[in-house]
Formats: sequence, C-alpha cells, structure tokens
Amino acid sequence: MNTLFFLSALLFGWLAYNCYYPVYRRPRLAIFSFLAGWLTGELALHHILFQATLVFLFIWSGSVEGFSGAIAFAIYVISWIALTHFYLTGYRAKGAVNQSLTDALGQHYIDQISELDKTNLVDSPDYHQIKRPRKNIDPRVEVIKNLRFGNHGQKLDLYRHRQPSTIDDSHPDDEAVLPVLLQIHGGAWTEKIGSKNEQAIPLMNHMALQNWICVSINYRLSPTATFPEHIIDCKEGLAWVKSHIQEYGGDPDFIVVTGGSAGGHLSSLVALTPNDPNFQPGFEDIDTSVQGAVPFYGVYDFTNKYDMQNNHGLMTMLENSVLKKRQDQNPETYEAASPLFRISPVAPPFFIIHGDKDTLVPVAEARMFAKTLGEVSDNPVAYAEIEGGQHAFDMFASVRSEYVKLGVAKFLVYLHAQHKTKA
Repeated sequence: MNTLFFLSALLFGWLAYNCYYPVYRRPRLAIFSFLAGWLTGELALHHILFQATLVFLFIWSGSVEGFSGAIAFAIYVISWIALTHFYLTGYRAKGAVNQSLTDALGQHYIDQISELDKTNLVDSPDYHQIKRPRKNIDPRVEVIKNLRFGNHGQKLDLYRHRQPSTIDDSHPDDEAVLPVLLQIHGGAWTEKIGSKNEQAIPLMNHMALQNWICVSINYRLSPTATFPEHIIDCKEGLAWVKSHIQEYGGDPDFIVVTGGSAGGHLSSLVALTPNDPNFQPGFEDIDTSVQGAVPFYGVYDFTNKYDMQNNHGLMTMLENSVLKKRQDQNPETYEAASPLFRISPVAPPFFIIHGDKDTLVPVAEARMFAKTLGEVSDNPVAYAEIEGGQHAFDMFASVRSEYVKLGVAKFLVYLHAQHKTKA
C-alpha cells in the first residue's frame, strides 16, 4: 500500500505540473494533456479536497511509512500549493477581461449602457456554481428543446427568461423584443465529440437571465459531413433565427454569434462572410449578417501559413475528415474556410477570448487574428488572453470562467446599447 501511495502522489503531482506546463508538440499527448489540465485546473479546489481525503485514508489505514511515504506526502503538499496558486490565478481573468474591453470600447463604455441594463450586470462570480460546477439551468430560464430548422434534420434549443422585464422602446408595438445570442457548439467538427446540449450553458443561462434570447444550434458533423456543410448549416440556423425569433420575443435585427473551439471557428466565419453565396446554397437572398461575434479559443487559420500550429494533428484531421482534401493541392479551399483570410473593414464587433495554456489551438493564432482584425475592421475588436486558460476552460464554473462570462455579458449589453442608440 505504501507503494500505491507513492504512485498516487506521482500521478497527482504530475496533474498539478501539467496545469503549468502542458504538452503541445505531440498530437496524442497534447490531447491527453488537455484533458488532464482541463479537468484539474478548472476544478483545482475539488481536486485538493479529493486528494486530501485520499491521503487521510492512506494514513488512517497505516499505509504511509518510511522515507518513500514521507517523500510522497511532500509531493502531495507541493501539488496542493501549486493547485491553490493556479486557482488563484483565475482572479487575474477579471483584470484581463476588463482591460481588453476598455482598450476596445473606451474608458467609459459602461456609461453608454442604460440604467435598466446596468442593473443586470454583475461583477462577482457565482461561488455557489463554482462549488457545484454542474450545468444547472436556473428555474427562471425556460428551455425549448429541439426546434427543427434547415434541410438536413438540424435542431436548436432556445433559452429565454420566463418573465422578461426589458421592453425595447424602439419597438413599442411588441410586448418584448429581446437581443439574441446564437451559440455554435465545438467538438472538432466531429461526430460524438460535442453537441448543443452541453456547451456554453453557463453563458446562455446568464444571458437569458439578463433578458436575452439564446439559441443553441447543431450542424452536420464529420466524417459524414464535408466542409462547407458545417458552415452552411450554421447559416441555415441564422436564417431560421432571422425568420422566426420574433415569434419567441426576440429581435431578428440584433443577433450576436458565439461558440468555442470548432464553434469559435464557425461563429467567426459566420460573422465574416455575410451573404456569401458559396455558404448559402438555395438561400442566397437571405441576409446573414450579424451584429457581433464572441469566439472562444477558435481555429482561425486552416492553412497554417504562418507555422503557428504546435503539431500536425489539426492538419491531419482537416485533410482526412473535415475538408477531405490535401491542403497543398487545394490552398484556396483552406483559405476560404479560414476566418483569418476573410477579414474586411465591414467585420462586426468582435470579442476574441483565448487561454494562454491552450494545448489544442495555439494562442499565437488568436493573437494574430485579433491583431489583423483590429487593424482592418472599422468596428471594435477586443482580445482577452486568459492566464492559465486551457482549451474549453469555460465548460465548468470556475473563478476564471466566471469572470470571462461576466466580461462577455458587458460586451454584449454594450453592443445592444449601441444598436438601440442607432435604431
């Protein structure tokens, strides 16, 4: 048992080390490192509690003995200190997010939000959710599941406040015309990895309570689907929102698109390719412009033109499963699928979010995308680089993800305030 105690200490010590120094270069190890870092870093306090309980049981059973036992106990203690420090770095997300919004929107952007909308904005994390980081839907939020859209069996879920309090003065004939957040899930564009049912729940729950309507769509996935079928389905989801959201109290003239990972890629591409007929076969005449985009840890360059990918894993997947074409033989297809090469002055406002410990999508790619977009776009571009943020860091309620969520809410409410001013 003493040997088992020592081995468990090595395992948990590595989990703490991996939060700070994840693996980037080898595809399979990078995926394992991501999973370990994601489940450990954002649940650091839960890990400490579990490990402390385990150590107590080992000691209580008399399994901790001699020099090796002392070394193992020391490793445990060091890992707890490291995880505690890592947890505390999550508080720095508040400063990073607030600074990015101030840089992009101006020092006094909050003053441009109405007093009614300000009452819903909060600055403190939901510590109750952090204690129990499950994806609970607030009972005040109504969820309408599996509404059909498009021509390929797609479905969407709709989240809204059961008793919305905001009345839009620009639409006096409507009972309530609420801003819309369109969520596109991630999961490597691949079947059985991600779906609309489990991603961005904290953000959608939060925005629904702020009197937004949130729509989470699904889309055809690879390897059955071949790009651009993924983006076509997303555009069909947007078209459905434009045509039907007013039936549920939403404003078809104000839609912001968001998503993480593959959803970050697709939401950015939706925002940067309004009315592109290549992505709207059969519905070319429908306006697919949006009023903003909030991509999380997205893939912005399929070409790897600037050699920013840490390994060949993404390119292998794109060539074999998603686009099913070799990049060197079809460079124009890969460029057309890359948000980095679809930037124009008319791009809508963006809030780009990426963690600096992301093992799956390099943070350098997000930096370049944000920099290039900021130089070209006529609209604001905010970029928040989140210290300690692993890929999918916002899937659980943590201090880090809570501060990011609250910052996104400020960005969204600000955009809507600007929209109402111009209306």
